[in-house]
Amino acid sequence: MRSDRQAAEARGREGETLAAAHLRAKGWTILAERVRTKVGEVDLVAQRPGLIAFVEVKVRANAAELDFAIDERRLARVAAAANLLAATYASGGEDIRIDVILIAPGAPLRHIEHAWIG
Repeated sequence: MRSDRQAAEARGREGETLAAAHLRAKGWTILAERVRTKVGEVDLVAQRPGLIAFVEVKVRANAAELDFAIDERRLARVAAAANLLAATYASGGEDIRIDVILIAPGAPLRHIEHAWIG
């Protein structure tokens, strides 16, 4: 079991690296990775002028599983963590949003902007 967990952890880190590279290529600056709070973790904190995105990254074994990778409960946890982190990362009055990046082998990376409107 432990090796399964370690493999999943490695896949997740690899996905976060791919997601960060994708965001950088689109003009974002990565401010932080894997930020933990008492209510949850934010995988990436990214910035563009006037905007901070708290990004949840999900990696799945195949494209068919991507549609089930994120749900309202998971997004609510990310939103709660983002709410705690907003004062730290958006201290200049930037707009804030929650994004999701979905990754699976052989499938195009999917970047869902404004994934949580809460």
